[in-house]
Amino acid sequence: MNLSWIVLASTVVAALAIALGTVLPALAMGKAIAQALDSLARQPEAERSITRTLFIGLAMIESLAIYTLVIVLIILFRNPLLEYVLK
Repeated sequence: MNLSWIVLASTVVAALAIALGTVLPALAMGKAIAQALDSLARQPEAERSITRTLFIGLAMIESLAIYTLVIVLIILFRNPLLEYVLK
């Protein structure tokens, strides 16, 4: 198999992965913030609890985007498939 095809395929997969890996968590964060604002409007006295839970949830959602970035960087700069092709 030609090396340039492997590099091209890896780049396309990395681009798709970073696109999905940032869009989907962003949508989830938007939905979480909207729900938190709705909850605050309904129960303003629970502001501390809602805010604390919201920030923990947003941190968990953001970690998915960071993990995606790490995997994409591994695919682009230290592609494990290239080792098999070069042998």
